[in-house]
Amino acid sequence: MSHKRATPVSSASETAAGPEAITLRLGRRVKDLRTGRAWSLEALAGASGVSRSMLSQIEREQANPTLAVTLRIARAFGMTLGDLLETPQPGSALTVIRVADRTYHYRSDKHVRIRTLSPLHLEKDVEFYEVELQPGGALRSAPHFEGTREFLTVEKGSVRVESADEADTLSPGDSASYRADVPHAIVNAGRGEAVIFLVDIYRQNSR
Repeated sequence: MSHKRATPVSSASETAAGPEAITLRLGRRVKDLRTGRAWSLEALAGASGVSRSMLSQIEREQANPTLAVTLRIARAFGMTLGDLLETPQPGSALTVIRVADRTYHYRSDKHVRIRTLSPLHLEKDVEFYEVELQPGGALRSAPHFEGTREFLTVEKGSVRVESADEADTLSPGDSASYRADVPHAIVNAGRGEAVIFLVDIYRQNSR
């Protein structure tokens, strides 16, 4: 994640509106992050320890959560508090994501490791990931927003791509694009580790 910090407000009126602006921004931010990952409110509640009703109020900009609650939400997304709250500012044309930065490890267990390769603090319509699947590992997803598509390229190993009732097997160097607004999956079809690069593209009016 970017380590830029929001620039100070520049007028008395902006300062007065600060808390309201933060509440508004946080609500939109949490909803964008949650829906972008195809999480339900229940899933985020389970990951964060914050009640579903409180999360719903935050997303509807009807609650001003405490620092502790906001920190729990940030940790559920694998983010720092500053990254969750910051407003992207124009400035540097270069954003670097270091391979050792565990902030970008979206998921890591014995079967699947997912590393985000696109800045998490940006409101965007494209998300870029590196996915490692151990033998027997699979990444299964519920339908994303209507119109969402995924594009992947196999770097290592063999994977089976499933989208609705269609499926095909890919080898190193092969690429595929498919609907992601239906149940879909990426399954390690080989005996060794599989590594892929995955791009999610959301239709502009669906977010």
